[in-house]
Amino acid sequence: MTSLDNFPIPLLGFAAFSGTGKTTLITQLLPKLTERGLRIGMVKHSHHDIEMDNPNKDSFKLRKAGACQMVLASPHRTILFSEQDEPVEPQLITQLNWLNTDELDLVLVEGFRHEAFTKIELHRPSLGKPLLAINDAHVIAIATDAAIDKKQLLNRKLTYLALNDIDAITDFIMHYSQQS
Repeated sequence: MTSLDNFPIPLLGFAAFSGTGKTTLITQLLPKLTERGLRIGMVKHSHHDIEMDNPNKDSFKLRKAGACQMVLASPHRTILFSEQDEPVEPQLITQLNWLNTDELDLVLVEGFRHEAFTKIELHRPSLGKPLLAINDAHVIAIATDAAIDKKQLLNRKLTYLALNDIDAITDFIMHYSQQS
């Protein structure tokens, strides 16, 4: 099992409070990054009970009958389901280890903001939430839609990006993926 410290390919998270626009930003970035030749894996954290399977399908019936792991494979995609005995907060490294990193150049992570790995913070001062970078040394950049008080960041070397400048954020991620 790989750890976050020695993950074999570049790993970059997007950390923010709910409602900041993480998914919206990532869905804009993915096409630009793939156009530049990156093969991207994605891990997304959800606080909700997720269900992708259709109750009328055999795979759903087999999982509900007791399969603790299930691979649903077709010529178009493969889906892995892994049931938890008890609800437990997922660990990022567990999710990352499901990925076939031999077929990827970069993994983007949405959420898992409390875990220790490199992140871009998305910050909207209008939401009234504190900067995560104040207490998270793993934040290397802040993408924001308004001016922020940089004094509270104790002279940390951070890159500041305009949250709506998709090209600049894409350039930053490309540079990060090539340097990691």
